[in-house]
Amino acid sequence: MTTSPIGIIGGSGVYTLDAITGEQQIAIQTPFGDPSDLYLTGKLGDRPVVFLPRHGRGHRISPSQLNYRANIFGFKKLGVEHLLAVTAVGSLKEEIRPLDIVVPDQLFDRTYRRENTFFGNGMVAHVGFGDPICPALAATLTATAKAEGARVHSGGSLVCIEGPAFSTRAESELYRQWGMSIVGMTTVQEAKLAREAEICYAALAMVTDYDCWHSEADAVTVDTVVANATQNAALARRVTQEAILKIRGPRTCACASALDGAIMTDPAQIPDKIKTKLAPLLTKYLTV
Repeated sequence: MTTSPIGIIGGSGVYTLDAITGEQQIAIQTPFGDPSDLYLTGKLGDRPVVFLPRHGRGHRISPSQLNYRANIFGFKKLGVEHLLAVTAVGSLKEEIRPLDIVVPDQLFDRTYRRENTFFGNGMVAHVGFGDPICPALAATLTATAKAEGARVHSGGSLVCIEGPAFSTRAESELYRQWGMSIVGMTTVQEAKLAREAEICYAALAMVTDYDCWHSEADAVTVDTVVANATQNAALARRVTQEAILKIRGPRTCACASALDGAIMTDPAQIPDKIKTKLAPLLTKYLTV
């Protein structure tokens, strides 16, 4: 059984986890600025957990303005090795219905305004990202969601758009032609940064609507999304809480050693200030 805390990112409608005991709110400072909110630490049963509401409590931060680097770096500083992310998405396929759950295994990036790496400014690292979702963690989420009675789709491609506006009809139709399964606004950056931080990451995608491509469904509106996200929230809490109890260690997936061989810069050429800044990521591989 893993003894490291398990991280949870709460999406739309999921701003806390009711079952956490021994709650403490912790402010984490990062070299990338402030995370979305205070981290909530505690236990689920005997499992240490760390919870962060992605958009801040009260849903104050839009997808484009989220400090993804600070959020993930904060989890790393707190010792998290497994990260479960709840996210609201629109469906791009008839068989994926509103209120269904998708556990995607592929991502497609259509964002253009966001920082998505910890590296740069004198240090280069290229992590493998061909399989962006941890398969072991995704399997745990899928099995748990099915056990909770949800209609679950295992696998599929999530296209991540910039937002905050929803897709145009032309964009939605194009994503369908590309074979995308669902559309969201937050998952890609979290997954990329988690991989660089050697944190296992999987997303519990809660379907709120049919985006805008479906001619017989109601047009996607904020009211629809909020209503379905609220209805999904209780299920998302149950699934994440039960999944946490099933996570076991030690890790055998590639996520745990993603930086092994990925650092391209000669260690002697890496500025000391960068080594210090990224120490939580680098201590396995460099003298910091």
